[in-house]
Amino acid sequence: MEPFKTYKLWDIEPVRGLDTKLWDSLGVEYTDLYGGHAVISVGHCHPYYVEKISEQLHRLGFYSNAVQNSLQKDLARRLGEVSGYADYSLFLCNSGAEANENAMKLASFQTSREKILAFRKAFHGRTSGAVEATDNPKIQAPFNHSGKVTFVPLNDLGSAEKEIRTKTYAGVIVEGIQGVAGIHSPTDAFLKELEKLCRETGTLLILDEVQSGYGRTGHFFAHQPSGIRPDIITTAKGMGNGFPIGGVLIAPDIRSEYGMLGTTFGGNHLACTAALAVLDIIENEHLIENAARVGDVFKAGLSSNKAVLEYRGRGLMIGLELQEGYSGLRDRLLFEKHYFTGAAGPSVIRLLPSLTISPETAKEFIKSWNELI
Repeated sequence: MEPFKTYKLWDIEPVRGLDTKLWDSLGVEYTDLYGGHAVISVGHCHPYYVEKISEQLHRLGFYSNAVQNSLQKDLARRLGEVSGYADYSLFLCNSGAEANENAMKLASFQTSREKILAFRKAFHGRTSGAVEATDNPKIQAPFNHSGKVTFVPLNDLGSAEKEIRTKTYAGVIVEGIQGVAGIHSPTDAFLKELEKLCRETGTLLILDEVQSGYGRTGHFFAHQPSGIRPDIITTAKGMGNGFPIGGVLIAPDIRSEYGMLGTTFGGNHLACTAALAVLDIIENEHLIENAARVGDVFKAGLSSNKAVLEYRGRGLMIGLELQEGYSGLRDRLLFEKHYFTGAAGPSVIRLLPSLTISPETAKEFIKSWNELI
């Protein structure tokens, strides 16, 4: 048996990591500015993270959600404190797609409505409902075409209002910053009006913070500078620093019934331990502030660069749209300068490094970038 082919793979196998460094099977050293799709939030193999997971594994790795698990209560309390949503409740699952799936399901339970409003270029995951709310027909099977999701352009308030005023939508789902699309942000004004429309029509506002959350933008969640309070917030990726975990933060006025949501592996002992360790490191090492600070270094060095058509994003969620003629730059950064970066199509390089990245590492990257152009 062979692995099912899902991605085009580089012929590089990372086998060891430490903070923002990776080493491959041949011993070549790389600097990781992508963090495995924004997953590595507190650095590879952080000693505190490794210690906490190891300790828990020696006690208990897993048991079902049919019994008490105080780690879930600890995680809910800590996440509420650090994120500023202490009065919300937390449903734990295993991934961002699963978090979004449950968020939309919860909105439908709450409103008794069937439809979801989403935005052009959105990516919310690959499970059945999440992929239907993802604006990419290439990854949707016929099974995923229920006709219950409508797409409108991001930041187009008129189009959104027209749909929301019909009062047929259970929820509106929007990314804090669109990641896969190439780092496109909803404006603060748009989010405020979206919240207002949702309140007026009994529609739930769902903020997908799977990629944009956990301190990446210099705030715990990307939507927080707008001052809104969504009904539901989803998170994953940086939540466990590589251990699979997702979460749904749920406003206190949303009703809960036994059996409404459920999971086998979600909120298991190792996942909760990983997530608690991440929160400890974020707080103790002031990583949200570091994300803002190092983000400013990247912006100062690249926003007016001759190879960059447009610099997008905030903090350490960065999209670099390239000028014509620089489409091979990402490969050159990897193979000539040994930097891992991400992409959104052929013309956008994404930077999503660990929040532990130093200003010196950012400056070294900018220097290497300039040497290549």
